[in-house]
Amino acid sequence: MERLLNWVEYISDWLWGPPLIILLTGTGIYLTILLKFFQFRYPLYIFKQTIGSVGKKPKGEGTVTPLQALTSALSSTVGAANIVGVPAAIMFGGPGAVFWMWLVALFAMAIKFSESVLAVHYREKNEGEYVGGPMYYITKGLSMKWLGVFFSVALMIELVPSIMVQGNSVSASLAETFSFNRLYTGIGIAFLIGLVVIGGIKRIGKVTELAVPLMAGAYIGAGFLIVVMNLSSVPAFFSLIFSNAFTSSSAFGGFAGAAVAETVRWGFARGLYSNEAGMGTAPIAHAAAMTDHPVRQGFWAVIGIVVDTLLICTTTAFVVLASGVWTAENAASDPGALAAAAFRSYFGPVGGYFVSVSLVFFVLSTITVVIFYGVKQAEFLFGRLAGHMIKFVYLGAVIIGAAGGAKAIWGFLDLALVFILLPNILAVLLLSRKVRSLYDEFFTSEKYYLKDIGQQDDAYERDEKVNNL
Repeated sequence: MERLLNWVEYISDWLWGPPLIILLTGTGIYLTILLKFFQFRYPLYIFKQTIGSVGKKPKGEGTVTPLQALTSALSSTVGAANIVGVPAAIMFGGPGAVFWMWLVALFAMAIKFSESVLAVHYREKNEGEYVGGPMYYITKGLSMKWLGVFFSVALMIELVPSIMVQGNSVSASLAETFSFNRLYTGIGIAFLIGLVVIGGIKRIGKVTELAVPLMAGAYIGAGFLIVVMNLSSVPAFFSLIFSNAFTSSSAFGGFAGAAVAETVRWGFARGLYSNEAGMGTAPIAHAAAMTDHPVRQGFWAVIGIVVDTLLICTTTAFVVLASGVWTAENAASDPGALAAAAFRSYFGPVGGYFVSVSLVFFVLSTITVVIFYGVKQAEFLFGRLAGHMIKFVYLGAVIIGAAGGAKAIWGFLDLALVFILLPNILAVLLLSRKVRSLYDEFFTSEKYYLKDIGQQDDAYERDEKVNNL
């Protein structure tokens, strides 16, 4: 068994190295070109149509508000990758890895935008709830139901060990910080999550609409406070990142040094893993949103990457680099603890508790939403009853993981993700012309973009509207 696990780990490490980095980055660049660099051309417009529209009545039909769809999607991406993954990228790829994390996020916006546009366009109404995602746009858009079924089965199965790992990380953190019993912690967590997920996407949306902004805001706010306390370090922070992005990093302290290739690899890998662009999970949440056009909801998916990678990951990077904890002896042996150590260096023991509690809440929200994703797969495959039944399977997985069970299958997680990612990326590429068609429809129609900017006196020159398309 140990030999098998070693082989699985070797194959997973290789796949999540150059092969998938090249595939995902290439897809992001292709879609960015196909969609005319929209994320660089319309940042102000995108912001106004998303964050700037909060509080206004949503346009069109759907089950949850666009903000609730975004916060639900963010719940599955904002988590351990932001707090643990960023220090790992710095320790193994050097400070320059943060630059490549930023860069890949800009192109990943085109992937996540395309996924969400397709999810809304091909969604269905299932007993009063709007449902969609890769399994629907693969089946309806490509007429390849077998591939849609493959994706759905792969995701439904993959979520079991994934939830176990998440449950384990929560119970381990609470056991270490507050000496809680891990089994009882797992039961308590499963009960609280069950109260939310049994209520469906409407209840999940209401909970995440409050919890995610609060969690992310508190974490980013604490990081901003550290920035204010270290304003003189800000230029050095950016200088360190940019100077190491294109040159090998020297070894010192707990850092072993890194070649440029390793810097790029770790930055790209952590960036893609953090925002989950191409995984096909976030579109499941966005498909339920109230919207008058798929492209409008696609803008919310772009904001998701801004929050997840450009804000939260950057906060972690600044705190870790500015504090200097990454240069300590043996820092590379446990990079996951660096964020807590960094906050502790500024706020004392309270800082360490803050990071532990933040991680717990991030992971709890992740479990809540990924269970919803699994439920949607069961409904797609077997109907609504199966969707209700599998909730209890996933809640049981939380308890087993929290108690420390099933460690032998954890090594299969990254490999399982490949079987989800590949069919989704294939579908997005094959349907990319449909995305472009919807994009052109939105930006040239008097009902959408042209109407929007006609109501904004300070936004754009009207004669530029069609010429740029």
